Amino acid sequence: MRKPEDIRVAVVGLGPVGMILAVKLNQAGCKVALCENNETKLSRIQKDGLVLENVISASVKFDKICKSVSELEDWNTDYIIFALKSHHTAGAGKEAEILNNANLTVVSAQNGIEVETILAHTFGESKTLRMVVNFAGNSVSPNTTKVTFFNPPNYLGSINDTRTEQAKELAMLLSSSGLDTKAVDSFEIVKRSWEKTILNASLSPLCGVGRLTMAEAMNDPDTVELIEQIIREGVDVAAAEKIHFPDDFIRQCMRYLKKGGDHFPSLAVDLINNRPTEIDYFNGKIVEYGRKHYVRTSLNLSFTNMVKAMTNKNILSRVPGAAGEVNKKILEKGLVDKTHSLAHFKHHNCYLGIDLGSAYTKFVVTDEDGNIVFRYLIPSMGSDKQTQKNVMQAIASNFNIVYSCATGYGRKHFGSTDIIKTEINCAAAGASYYQKGEKNIIDIGGEDIKVIRCDANDAVQTFIMNDKCAAGTGSFLAEVAERANIPVEEMSGLAEMSTYDSELNSFCTVFAKTEIMNWIFDGMKPADIARGIYISIANKVSKMRLDPGIPTVMIGGVIAHHPFMKTILNRKFNKDISVLESPQYTVALGASLLARHNAPGTHLSIPARLTEGKK
Repeated sequence: MRKPEDIRVAVVGLGPVGMILAVKLNQAGCKVALCENNETKLSRIQKDGLVLENVISASVKFDKICKSVSELEDWNTDYIIFALKSHHTAGAGKEAEILNNANLTVVSAQNGIEVETILAHTFGESKTLRMVVNFAGNSVSPNTTKVTFFNPPNYLGSINDTRTEQAKELAMLLSSSGLDTKAVDSFEIVKRSWEKTILNASLSPLCGVGRLTMAEAMNDPDTVELIEQIIREGVDVAAAEKIHFPDDFIRQCMRYLKKGGDHFPSLAVDLINNRPTEIDYFNGKIVEYGRKHYVRTSLNLSFTNMVKAMTNKNILSRVPGAAGEVNKKILEKGLVDKTHSLAHFKHHNCYLGIDLGSAYTKFVVTDEDGNIVFRYLIPSMGSDKQTQKNVMQAIASNFNIVYSCATGYGRKHFGSTDIIKTEINCAAAGASYYQKGEKNIIDIGGEDIKVIRCDANDAVQTFIMNDKCAAGTGSFLAEVAERANIPVEEMSGLAEMSTYDSELNSFCTVFAKTEIMNWIFDGMKPADIARGIYISIANKVSKMRLDPGIPTVMIGGVIAHHPFMKTILNRKFNKDISVLESPQYTVALGASLLARHNAPGTHLSIPARLTEGKK
């Protein structure tokens, strides 16, 4: 047996299973590399490591963290553990083929019947191990898993018994770190995979279709009867395959499932969020083998087809009751492209951009041609996160989102997108959608002001930010307007009626409020006060250099709701500044376009390059 420190293991996919295996192999003394293509998750893991809570508690940092498994080409990997959904495995395996050599062993640490054949197709049966895991967890943050249970042992076996020594070695390493794992032969690993799949198939689709947690499903006599019958069908099919379980197996299964917590199984979570599911390797495989042996599998067939129908169609928007109504209202308000049916967007690639600003969160969906098809915004500061979940659910239910990008102040704490980008890059990409070539971009946001200079190729050349103070920003404007007792939505109209040229001397919000109180005591009209506030902000912007001789455009929430700012800035800079269409959504649009550009397997052009200048 080799020393643990001489063994190199790559873990591909950092969901709960991948995180737990990576931590335990690290604790066993192995050199462990992490592979994860979600940039948000990757960034958090690089900073804080992996954290396990509850049943297993640990916090571990890793030296080798990769976005792509191909980055390990020179790392001399001994084992690659694939802890991915079955529908992601073929692509990841193909990418990892560059690492294939005589000494490499690959491990399928996934649920379902015959999922290991996906890897065997690429690497060969003689190099493939199958692992049946008997632990589970829920992701509570991009780098943290709450381990909900571990019912030892796990099982690990070579699928054709040619790599039994490797199975024993890996099982020993996991067991040495407290994750009890038993090495078994090829016949036993098949039996254990059927056993685990029958358990998963009995509860997962039911919870997804019925929107029930495991505990809720097991506490209802009607659903318990269904669960028992689904298990019985699986046992009958397994028997036809010469896989036999103890006489009390069904009773053992029901007792095991009774321990299920008040949370959704993985397949149910995917179904509820309208993501692809692994139903073909769960109930679908039981149906497939049932047909082979002429064994009726009516309930497994029903749930297989229901899950597929709910995945392929926009069911949620047609569900009666609160969820369906909320979904419908979001669509009615946010849908831009009304020339196509909703079914069209479910069958064509779409890309999501989210701008998590200090005041508002903006969502933009574009199609595969770069056309805007949906946009929506919600307040960012609300303590109720349900609104954000509702919008994300509506988007996931009605658009085939193949890649997504987050930007803005909250981007690093938002783990639900594939990549993150800075507001600078996204602003340039979004503005270049409307105005190509050299340009200045003025973005007055809730907490900062940015001036971005793009070159002739739409690349960011330089940018300036006043990110040290909120002076002159949307939050400043709102606070001083409140002190002046002027409704923010009426400010622009009032200012247009004034010819007064006074301005605030101070950009400190506290002192500015005092000045405004003096204006009020002096009897200044609300229209003059409004104009004075705008002039003050324009003076702040004018101190940030704009290159002459090229177009200047404005984006952001302030110009969207305060059009008089354009009038003041035109006079201040002695040029005609353009306000882009729907300026509050420009940064989110840019994020969507960057998601489109960065989606795996695509090489689509975008209006702005991914080159960021220096301050």
